[in-house]
Amino acid sequence: MSHYTVRAIEEMEEIHHGVVKLAGAELGVRAFGMQVLDLPGGFSEYPEHDHADDGQEEVYLVLAGSTVCQIDGEAVRLGAGQMIRVEPGARRKLLPGAEGARVLALGAAPDRRYERPEAFRIGVGSC
Repeated sequence: MSHYTVRAIEEMEEIHHGVVKLAGAELGVRAFGMQVLDLPGGFSEYPEHDHADDGQEEVYLVLAGSTVCQIDGEAVRLGAGQMIRVEPGARRKLLPGAEGARVLALGAAPDRRYERPEAFRIGVGSC
């Protein structure tokens, strides 16, 4: 029995027309949510949202390209190698730069066990 899992990002199941790679589900991560976001240049459809209901704090790590992370209306510019942590109740939206962005998104609530939402499970499929 293996004690590790290896997957190539390009081979991971994806949803939302390839924008979201189901990294956490592919690797079998159970303690937190994890997605790789491939946001094309000028992409404006990343949904503004918060996690007030489920208490998840999120960390975004820009792997390539750049993005503006709007947090409660404030624009925070992030480039490759930079990361940001966002409180559960803060409204957030990612707006990639002209060259697009690849972002690793991690999330969990500090006071409860993580449960992967159905839309982010392998084989559920969405757009």
